[in-house]
Amino acid sequence: MKIISDIQELRDHLRGQNRASFVPTMGNLHEGHLSLMRLARQHGDPVVASIFVNRLQFGPNEDFDSYPRTMQADIDKLEKEGVYILFAPTERDLYPQPQEYRVDPPQQLGDILEGEFRPGFFKGVCTVVLKLLSCVQPKVAVFGKKDYQQLMIIRQMAKQFALPVEIIPGETVRAEDGLALSSRNGYLSAEERAEAPELMKALKEARDRVLQLKDRNTQSISEIEKAAVASLAKRGWLPDYIAIRQQSDLAPASNEQLQAGEPLVILTAAKLGKTRLIDNLEI
Repeated sequence: MKIISDIQELRDHLRGQNRASFVPTMGNLHEGHLSLMRLARQHGDPVVASIFVNRLQFGPNEDFDSYPRTMQADIDKLEKEGVYILFAPTERDLYPQPQEYRVDPPQQLGDILEGEFRPGFFKGVCTVVLKLLSCVQPKVAVFGKKDYQQLMIIRQMAKQFALPVEIIPGETVRAEDGLALSSRNGYLSAEERAEAPELMKALKEARDRVLQLKDRNTQSISEIEKAAVASLAKRGWLPDYIAIRQQSDLAPASNEQLQAGEPLVILTAAKLGKTRLIDNLEI
């Protein structure tokens, strides 16, 4: 595996490669990331991964400085997966000038849910992803469905900018007890880790309640959301949201859409101790 930090060197290595498959990451890799590498290989060759902890998507009181950086362990994992190039730029490599041009997603998608609780997050994500896609110029890029809203925003960005890349979704990988794998799970204490699977249980209970509804309407959906929030809060969680939304655009479904059987997804973000976990479940 070739490890490259310089954009021009990366382009030189990839010149003539018109089937490259790309997986951008922030490092601290786990089985969820590695499953995306395997998926990438099914859709293109060679596989290019990137590791870059992107300052632009962290808020002022978030964990940019403490975010786990495990480069050597990550390199070992990527080599075992047969990744061809690891693009690991420094901030100076990727942002040689201050990144004053930014990509601002539309408010109706970028300022709800995660965007409401992490202002500016998706602007930072879109900006770095557009820049990484410009550096690598892949045929396909793979993103995990655990970050459901992020995946949707990146797909829409690629479509609106007519980027010559296909965005491929990768299924969420879970621990045996149901907890979605995340680089931030390492922040959990042993006691919190034992409690963490309750987040997925709350989503499953909410999904079951939606499926059991004889008459789906906005009031019954709202009651299920509130009950799920209350059940987590009772266990000591601090939920930011549990929201049942349309899969198509993450907007709340109207009575007409609910009765027409519009596909739904439940999304959540909640703090357990100091660790903020996110998850989702399609209905």
